[in-house]
Amino acid sequence: MPADTQQKPVDRRWQRIIQTMLRHNNQSDALIETLHTVQETYGYLDPAVLAAVADRLGIPPARVFGVATFYNHFSLKPKGDHTLVICTGTACHVRGNDQILAWVKEQYHLTPGQTSADNRLSLVEARCVGACALAPVILCDGVLTGKKGYKETTAIIEEWLGHAS
Repeated sequence: MPADTQQKPVDRRWQRIIQTMLRHNNQSDALIETLHTVQETYGYLDPAVLAAVADRLGIPPARVFGVATFYNHFSLKPKGDHTLVICTGTACHVRGNDQILAWVKEQYHLTPGQTSADNRLSLVEARCVGACALAPVILCDGVLTGKKGYKETTAIIEEWLGHAS
């Protein structure tokens, strides 16, 4: 996508994003749905695309960035081939996900928000995934696993990463 947002990009990904904004008549209330489309299309929220979205919706870039950074679903950096989300909400924390997170940090040398050097794994810390009854909860590439102890959960992560291609 060109830096000059006044030009009409020919990128099909951008055309998909434009269609989302058009469904809402380019109104500012299309922002969150548009950000979802950007995330689905590009895999993350590219800064140049965010600037173009702000321009097209007629809203300040700071507002777009504020919304993009408020919700943990959105990522401002490309993610790895696989994403591990560890819930650290109260129920999950009390039931041991703080230990799981510490283990992942030590085992894979990642902190939340980072992607491994080989671009294979991204680690995400979620404040709550809304599955408190299943605490502690992790998501491996979007697949939720809950009600497992420390040993079971670490074994699931190791097996998942061993079989993930």
